[in-house]
Amino acid sequence: MFNVARAELKHVLEDFGVVSELKSVSELQRSNYKEDNPGTQEVRLIVKAELTDGPPLVVRFKNEEGVTAELWESQCRFADALRENGIATPRQYRSGSAFVKTYSLCGRNVFVTVERFVEREIRVVDPQTAEKTGELLARMHNIAEQRDLHAAGRVLFDPFAPNDLFDVDAFLSVGEALSGENRALFDQIRQTYNDHMDTLSALNRRPRYAVQGDISDCNLYETASGEIGAFDFNRSGDNVLFCDAVMQAVFEARLMDYPPDLGEDREEQIFTAFLRGYCSVRPFSEAERACWPYLYAVIDAFWSSDVRWREDSLTNAVAAGDRERTRERLETILRRLENLGGPGREKGRNTPCARW
Repeated sequence: MFNVARAELKHVLEDFGVVSELKSVSELQRSNYKEDNPGTQEVRLIVKAELTDGPPLVVRFKNEEGVTAELWESQCRFADALRENGIATPRQYRSGSAFVKTYSLCGRNVFVTVERFVEREIRVVDPQTAEKTGELLARMHNIAEQRDLHAAGRVLFDPFAPNDLFDVDAFLSVGEALSGENRALFDQIRQTYNDHMDTLSALNRRPRYAVQGDISDCNLYETASGEIGAFDFNRSGDNVLFCDAVMQAVFEARLMDYPPDLGEDREEQIFTAFLRGYCSVRPFSEAERACWPYLYAVIDAFWSSDVRWREDSLTNAVAAGDRERTRERLETILRRLENLGGPGREKGRNTPCARW
């Protein structure tokens, strides 16, 4: 197991200019890659270091596939630029001129960063929090565009590439197994999807700028003044800012933890509040307002869990030879793809979210 001795941690902190004595060390996160692959050298360890004199710190140790010192450095520099321009993010410490330093620990090379530990992590999203988060994202987008900021990572929410919200490839993979009415539905869906993407294609030619990439309840915190701040920039990369805004809004509205009293229109409340906050700082253009229903429809129609992961997903229905369930899933996809009213339309409200 990858463990860092207290003396080694003290040496790391000194390299990053921290001279206070260690009071205690606690583990915040560990990825046990060896459980799946005993021969791997990959590791992720995040610890909290309490000091006798000074604020608590977070020390991250990484050796992961696809993570280089250059990549992580670019993400740290993006976070630092946001902080320098007024965004609440934890202060990062430098070793010399770099935020990332390589060490040989426990028989492997690891990249290491040090930053302030933040209190008051946000774990539940309500409309007020969503609106503040939308405002935060818009401010971050403005800074990235105005300062021409970039980061090297692959983002989670690029609608023109494989992403963590919807899965068109999984839908396309079942086409050869379909026939008759189901094949006709499949072909109609594919054509409608292609038409929507033609409508959205101009977005893919826009300049891309650095985004935090994972605005969520586990990466947000509340400052002492009630401001919303963000940490954990390990999914930062370049994206079309409008696409990032819409997809982050859907992510915020569907995949967080929420108060139990929001009711059946929870998604609509959160989505609307998020974009209301965003547009109060960075209003959508008329062209963007014309595009968002098509982007939302594509996300909703090919929602990954419905297409691939749920027990009654499209791919599972096709694999089981369940023609009736397959038809039901295809009809749902087509209905969602053709309805351009935004959240709430499946329950008959067909609201265009005009409040933002």
